[in-house]
Amino acid sequence: MTTDYTVTVLGLGAMGLPMATRLATGLTVHGFDIAPTRLALAEEQGVTPFPSARDAVADADAVLLAVRDQYQLDDVLFGESGIATALRPGSVVILTSTVGTAGIRPVAERLAASDIDLVDAPLSGGPVRAGHGDLLIVVGASPGARDKAAPVLELLASTLTVVGDNAGDGQALKTVNQLLCGVHIAAAAEALALADALGLDPEKTLEALMGGAAASFMLGNRGPRMLQAYDDEGAEVLSALDIFVKDMGIVGDAARRVGLPTPVAAAAEQLYLSGRSQGLGSHDDSAVIRAVAPVRRHG
Repeated sequence: MTTDYTVTVLGLGAMGLPMATRLATGLTVHGFDIAPTRLALAEEQGVTPFPSARDAVADADAVLLAVRDQYQLDDVLFGESGIATALRPGSVVILTSTVGTAGIRPVAERLAASDIDLVDAPLSGGPVRAGHGDLLIVVGASPGARDKAAPVLELLASTLTVVGDNAGDGQALKTVNQLLCGVHIAAAAEALALADALGLDPEKTLEALMGGAAASFMLGNRGPRMLQAYDDEGAEVLSALDIFVKDMGIVGDAARRVGLPTPVAAAAEQLYLSGRSQGLGSHDDSAVIRAVAPVRRHG
């Protein structure tokens, strides 16, 4: 364990806890969560718990944040109980969330005024991969900031791609990534719903599609879960549909700012919004097939 490097993980939920657990295999890890049960679980995994976020970050070399959106990011850093004034000069904040490009550089500038670096490092992968250090992370940050964050990023990532030297560059690439992921999931839902409507066996259809040019990662990954979406219990929630409501909104905002038409992404966004309006927001994103076809016609 590298005891002379301390990282604080704020938020010990579905992703935060396995990331903290992974980091504790090689670093000193502090943690905070508003839920005492999550703090207790983290302590069992070698994480030192703290009673407040400000206490947890006070002596940290790095602080890892996983927030829902730009509003939460601003609040965690600069709100009434924000941690920015408790951070040690020379430390680094590592943002792992997808929050869009619009507000990142102003945040980086505010932190830089206090000699704190921001590493823009949105990630892909679920809780299991987080616990094994098998995440895909794209990074936008200065070389110096990347060096400060390296002990954390190297433990969490199996694929680490530096896309630029500025905070916001990571968000930009993740926005492009989410455009493709969101469209591919929506397209897979339409295809499998059409197969069902045409009377085809869905399992055989999925197998045939995955053997040809129509195959995609999202079809292969989400397809089997889409076939479970009509079961009473539905598919296991590995990525909530609401996440793509947020992320496709980020895609649309980014495209409008640069004056670029993205009609396919816009259509996919409407499908996710339809799913949420049908009460599917907390379901696995594969349930978007039910926004296309509320019930299966065959099988």
